[in-house]
Amino acid sequence: MHTNNHLPEPILWLQLIAVCMIAIGLYLIAMVISNSRFRKSWSIWKTLSFCIGVVFIFSAFIGPLAMKAHSDFYPHMTNHLLLGMLAPIFIAFASPVTLFLRVLDVKTARRVIEWMKSWPMLLLTHPLVAALLSVGGLWILYTSSLYALMQQNVLLHMFVHVHVFIASYLFTISIISFDYLPHQWSFRFRSIVLLLALAAHGILSKYLYAHPPEGVSRIDAEKGSMLMYYGGDASEILIILIFCTQWYKSTKPRVSTGTHSFV
Repeated sequence: MHTNNHLPEPILWLQLIAVCMIAIGLYLIAMVISNSRFRKSWSIWKTLSFCIGVVFIFSAFIGPLAMKAHSDFYPHMTNHLLLGMLAPIFIAFASPVTLFLRVLDVKTARRVIEWMKSWPMLLLTHPLVAALLSVGGLWILYTSSLYALMQQNVLLHMFVHVHVFIASYLFTISIISFDYLPHQWSFRFRSIVLLLALAAHGILSKYLYAHPPEGVSRIDAEKGSMLMYYGGDASEILIILIFCTQWYKSTKPRVSTGTHSFV
């Protein structure tokens, strides 16, 4: 495996730390404002979930695990599970969009909602499109020279990581949204897309076991692909449990309590 000898400079690390701290800070500020405006306090569990999700993202970019991932496929795959599977679930549960809609002024909140209803956002949050961006992106990453190239270029490495998280987050909220979405597809359709995506992810892990990515030894590929397969199973079981719970709750009769609004 080609080792990248040009890891991010300390200034870049500080910038990434600042981004993570700002994200957590903005969420906490929004929570405080929301609690001062509404009778029902914002869930502490959602706040904790957001912080955990940010920590998972942070660990994929900075720290011992991130440094080892440049030269070892197993730590890289650990990063993949944190960034592409666990972090999106925790961030999705934290409902950041809903929280910020609660604290924005009416005019701004309506503009945000209109933007979310635009065709680009509706396209990106479509389950099938999000699945193609997420799982399809992984197929491109590991079956082409992209994986080897990202280990030699810091900016490309960061770009791939950002794509993995954003694509996985879009897929997660399209399937198990705890947050505000202008359009939610039927549970039946989402279940089909979910099964196809999970199957594609499982097939990819088996493929990598037999066909290592460029620059990865067979032994490292076998260890990494096994982590991808079994570690992915754990995350996928969590997604399935949440999805089935939401589907079950949707079948129960609802008692009308008036029109809900974020603004």
